[in-house]
Amino acid sequence: MYGDEATIRRILTELGDTWAVVGLSSNPGRAAYGVARVLQGFGKRIVPVHPKAETVHGERGYASLADIPFEVDVVDVFVNSGLAGAVADEAVLKGARAVWFQLGVVDEGAWERTRVAGLEMVMDRCPAIEIPRLIL
Repeated sequence: MYGDEATIRRILTELGDTWAVVGLSSNPGRAAYGVARVLQGFGKRIVPVHPKAETVHGERGYASLADIPFEVDVVDVFVNSGLAGAVADEAVLKGARAVWFQLGVVDEGAWERTRVAGLEMVMDRCPAIEIPRLIL
């Protein structure tokens, strides 16, 4: 288990409400689309990050984390495990406070690097499952 109850609660309730969702596009068939909508429903500002830089759920998209011209609190990662470590490293450089790897996204090296850098991290979990359980 990569993220205990206290860490999950801290990320969802204390570390800030601006969530960069890496891999979020305007495709409603993708998991990121639905999860981003749930996050919005709980008061989170979502920031789509995708090479197409599409506007999703009314929020302007960016091609990369580095392109976002404001602070990001949490980086929610919807890319495959082979690419996720690089995204976690970018989140550290961006100054995020936490990284969240979605269900099925696991990179133990990224887990170690991110935690050593001082960020909170959850891996192989989904905030759309966790947030209603903790907030409601």
